[in-house]
Amino acid sequence: MVAFNLSSAFITFFAVVGPPKVLLTYARLSRSRSHRELVRLLTVSTALAAGVGVVMAFLADPVTEFFHVSDESLQLAGGAIFFLYAVGLVLGVHFGVEPSDYEDQLSSPLAEGVRELSLPYIASPLAITAVLVESLAKDTWDWRFTVAAAYLMVVAINAVSVLVLAPLLRRAHQTSLEVLSRLLGLLLAAVGVELFLNGLEELGVHLAGGRS
Repeated sequence: MVAFNLSSAFITFFAVVGPPKVLLTYARLSRSRSHRELVRLLTVSTALAAGVGVVMAFLADPVTEFFHVSDESLQLAGGAIFFLYAVGLVLGVHFGVEPSDYEDQLSSPLAEGVRELSLPYIASPLAITAVLVESLAKDTWDWRFTVAAAYLMVVAINAVSVLVLAPLLRRAHQTSLEVLSRLLGLLLAAVGVELFLNGLEELGVHLAGGRS
């Protein structure tokens, strides 16, 4: 059985929405913005991402009950989503909305940046799924605070990483970013498989050899 604690939650969030994934998005945005604009965008997007993660950590039970979703179903669906997204990263297929897909362009660079960061980072489906799964692992308030703290730690690390690496991001070659993206895909695929197996185990499906 997997031991659920602060470190396990932190590792999950780091793999799903940590610097390797966030830096890829900010690398593109940094090329068309000044350092001051990037810092403003980073501050606002970090605050919004932190707020979404904390809210979902404490509202996991009401959300899943409202949609009549069991913990096991969420783990199986989350594992499948993580794995499919990871396969896309490894193969160089980028899911989600690209900036060119928007028909209109907002006048404010800050608002435009927040919109571009909404799905990949601020309200990432992968991150929200991970928060829900982790929060439902234990039905205690202490655990919900632990999940929220782990998520906030990863968000803080993301912000520091972008600030420190911003000059490098502007000069990074697209090939280097693609290599980083595919390495992230391998890690995320393992997280997806582990989550899917946890869901099967909760349903009483015991695989040959057992799991420790």
